[in-house]
Amino acid sequence: MRESMRVLLCAMTMLTIGAALAEEPAGPPKPGPEHEKLGYWVGKWSGKGESKPSPFGPGGPMTWTESCEWFPGGFALVCHSDMKGPMGDVKGLGILGYNAEEKVYTYYGVDSMGFGDYAKGTVQGDIWTYTSEGKMGGKTVKSRFVLNRVSPATQKFTGEMSEDGGSTWKTMMTGESSKAK
Repeated sequence: MRESMRVLLCAMTMLTIGAALAEEPAGPPKPGPEHEKLGYWVGKWSGKGESKPSPFGPGGPMTWTESCEWFPGGFALVCHSDMKGPMGDVKGLGILGYNAEEKVYTYYGVDSMGFGDYAKGTVQGDIWTYTSEGKMGGKTVKSRFVLNRVSPATQKFTGEMSEDGGSTWKTMMTGESSKAK
């Protein structure tokens, strides 16, 4: 009886250890194909565009440069930008990523004028659409940024705003940028 108890305990211990080993992760997570799509923006970009008069400031021509690189791990990009426009010189920091739980792309951005934004994006072919919602003057305002990847090194975009919940949209800026070779 004593020997069979020892064999049973030994067998149970081996099964427990085997189950614990089988549940251990195979290593750190790896970026998926959605993350790899973000690689389009890696590199140095320069652009030009036009901002429209709005609550954000006067309209006028804009130029900018932007440099994007992978954040360690390969799940996100970090982008630094320098813009010259109607409001003067503006520096920006943006982080592009992918939220696998919600199945949306993400953008977090701040700039040297105190503006900050969080947006969620979707992709259909070469069209990337990011939307966000915030307050301006006590009113809820929706924003939409639509980017068209024209070629591997060229993109065009439109930035829009809606004050009526998304029924009508007003163009706030348009532009295009090219990747340095």
